[in-house]
Amino acid sequence: MRSGIRFMLVLAFAFCIVNAAQAQSFPDKPIRIVVPFAPGGGADVVARVLQPRLSQVLGQTVVIENRAGAGGNIGTEVVARSPADGYTLLVATVSQAINHSLTSPPWDLVKDFDPVALLVLNQSVLAVNNTVPASSVKELISLASSKPGKITYASFGAGSSAHMNAELFKMVTGVDMLHVPYKGAAPAVNDVIAGQVDIIFCDIAAILPQIRAGRAKALAIGSNAPFAGLPGVPTFSEAGLPNYETGGFLALVAPAGTPRPAVERLNAAVADALAVPEIREKLQGMAGVPMGGSPQRLGQFLKDEVEKWARVIKTANIRAN
Repeated sequence: MRSGIRFMLVLAFAFCIVNAAQAQSFPDKPIRIVVPFAPGGGADVVARVLQPRLSQVLGQTVVIENRAGAGGNIGTEVVARSPADGYTLLVATVSQAINHSLTSPPWDLVKDFDPVALLVLNQSVLAVNNTVPASSVKELISLASSKPGKITYASFGAGSSAHMNAELFKMVTGVDMLHVPYKGAAPAVNDVIAGQVDIIFCDIAAILPQIRAGRAKALAIGSNAPFAGLPGVPTFSEAGLPNYETGGFLALVAPAGTPRPAVERLNAAVADALAVPEIREKLQGMAGVPMGGSPQRLGQFLKDEVEKWARVIKTANIRAN
């Protein structure tokens, strides 16, 4: 009996030694961060803002690789099938949380990836064109209720975050609005500004210049935190709709089975980068809220996001294009 206990203690001690050795040696070669979207987009820009500091802290080159296609599914699958060694990471976004249920991809955002760190939350906004006779969320709800199916909302395509945000709004308020999908953010925003479409739910960065120029009205911020760049614009909770909260996110994840010491080292590097004042200022300038936190916190966050958008997709009977 004593020999068995002694053997288990030796194994435990050996395990601790191996973990410590892995923590000290990782990383010993360049790290690849896959952004599953084209260069210049929000996920790409945030990754490149963090890249220099991550390289400095980790002592290794951090390479950003864009693998766009299929709404983020191609790059996501590349990482899901990569070795679980901490050297290939993915910038996951709300698109993956949506696609998890919308497109039935060959990966599972929760099961096939280990959470590393939540990078930022992208604040969203409900904006209307200047001809819409509503200056508050309550007025818009009243207007939409009086004209079922007549108020139009633009999106960046079926299943896009702008589409899902609007469908969640419909679920929470009970209003009926008409979806007008576009192939991208720019044409959607342009037609809202031109008065061809009534409203849009999107990341603040996509429409902020037009709002500041007076070409559109901002009615509410999607997150629970006000946006300093739009002073006076309330959150949905402040506007009388406490059950509605939305916005995008960017998170760093690794293939499932990545060694814990590697995950913890990467998490600490992200925390260091997000604490740099210059980096925080850049992210906040893009309407991003720097986050950080433990891998466990991110894991629960991703589960909640997948479940939330699965409910919206099922309730609204949304189909992928």
